[in-house]
Amino acid sequence: MEIKSVKEFNDGIKSILINEKQIADEIKKAGKYIDNIYDGRPILLVSILKGSFVFLADLCRAVSVPCEVGFMCAKSYYNGTQSSGIVNITMDLDQNVNNYHIVIVEDIIDTGRTLNDVVKLLKARNPLSLTIVTLLDKPERRVVDFKPDYALFTIPDEFVIGYGLDFGELYRNLPYIAIFDESKL
Repeated sequence: MEIKSVKEFNDGIKSILINEKQIADEIKKAGKYIDNIYDGRPILLVSILKGSFVFLADLCRAVSVPCEVGFMCAKSYYNGTQSSGIVNITMDLDQNVNNYHIVIVEDIIDTGRTLNDVVKLLKARNPLSLTIVTLLDKPERRVVDFKPDYALFTIPDEFVIGYGLDFGELYRNLPYIAIFDESKL
């Protein structure tokens, strides 16, 4: 999708689903949830790139337990609005995870395939514990039996953008979650 103007960019935003204040309020709650689980024990926050980098940045500031961050990249969308069904790990962690309590920080769980594969990979490496925190959960689209430990928002079956989520690498910079207007493609 080639955007040639701010108007074309804005035309892709159908409506705001979750505003900035709602996101900030729920991130504070998620930070307390993580603090309560780990009670001062250090954690490794693992961001699944690229979509969760904004969420990770805000969430790591909302926890008070000592934390490190790590990054993985797993793809299944490839510039479309439908998951390809093929999950590809394109970047792995640098850390040896068997010394860490891992908190996977995900932007959205849709079909569940991507995160299911990432969790299997990480569990095989024997972390001390593994918790999944997702910004958005879309259970209507699930094709594998998978549930996060904590979801900030459960959303309807809409293609969403903003706050790190993209369409064709655009819209990540929106400070809110919006429904993408696919009719503008």
